[in-house]
Parts: sequence; structure tokens; C-alpha cells
Amino acid sequence: MQDDLKLTPTSYIVLGLVDAAGGSELTPYDLKAMMAISVDNFWSTPHAQVYREVGRLAEGGHLTERREERGRRRRFYAITDRGRAALEAWRHQAPEEHPQLRDPGVLKLFFGGEPSVVAAHQLGLHEAKLAEYEALCAQVGDAMPVPQRRALDLGVAHERAMIAIWRDVALEDRRVTSGPRA
Repeated sequence: MQDDLKLTPTSYIVLGLVDAAGGSELTPYDLKAMMAISVDNFWSTPHAQVYREVGRLAEGGHLTERREERGRRRRFYAITDRGRAALEAWRHQAPEEHPQLRDPGVLKLFFGGEPSVVAAHQLGLHEAKLAEYEALCAQVGDAMPVPQRRALDLGVAHERAMIAIWRDVALEDRRVTSGPRA
């Protein structure tokens, strides 16, 4: 067991989802499926990183690992008291990292991408994600636990703000390219 294991955001995602399983064991595949419908909406993590992370957390004593005797010999993970304590401590700490804007559209604009093309594409993406969030709100709405509902509400607000921003980019580009009127 590693006493000096540095926990990362991916560590806490894994611990949080395994803890949310309520004592059930999960495979890395189960974790990625859970992530796809939840945290990947605001914090995507590559599949390979999740597979590495569960092993690292098991080595550090934060998860238990059980391997199937036969068949595919899948690995199953459950949270330990140590993992639950680390997750609980993390939940009550203010975030240390500054938020990052990792938006391919902004990157393209920075390097001279055509604003009207980029804005039209980004608008479509954000409108689709907003529709997805709104459908989820209508589907699960009040049945969703309060912390997850708060995160979903933030996602809705974020998408609405991004739609407004990209509309402004498109509008400004039309003003600039059309020039002054005679």
C-alpha cells in the first residue's frame, strides 16, 4: 500500500463513482459507462486513464480489487474505508486549481480561424448539448439527487451562456465583414 499516493481529479472521479455504487463492485468498463452519462459532460477523462487509475488506487489501498477466476478475468473494484475517507475530505475542500477553458473553437479563433464558420459550428454543438441537458432535466428532474441536479443546472447555464457568446462572435463577424454602410 502506498502511503504517499497523490490523488488527482481522476482519482476522485473514480472514488466518487465507486462510492456511489453503494457497495457494488465495478469494472473499469462500468466506470466509463457511468462517466459517459454524468461527469464526462463537464470533465472528460480518457478511457486509458480510468483503467490505469483503478489499478493505482487499488495499489494505494483506496480500492479493493477482485479478479474473475474464469472467463474474461475482469477486474472488479470496491471502495475501501481509506478511499471513502479521502473522498470525504476532498468533498469538503475548496478547489485548488483555477478553472480551464479548453474549447477548440476558442483555440481556432486564436489562431485565425474564420469566426463565422467557427461560431456556426460551436453554436450547433452548444445548442445540441443544451437540448440534451434540458431533456435530462425533464426526464429525471426532481428525482435527481440535489448535488447532481446542481451540477446539471450549472451545465444548462453554461450552455446558455456559450450560445450567447458564440452568437455575439457571429454577429460581430458579420459587422466586421460587411463594413460600414454608405
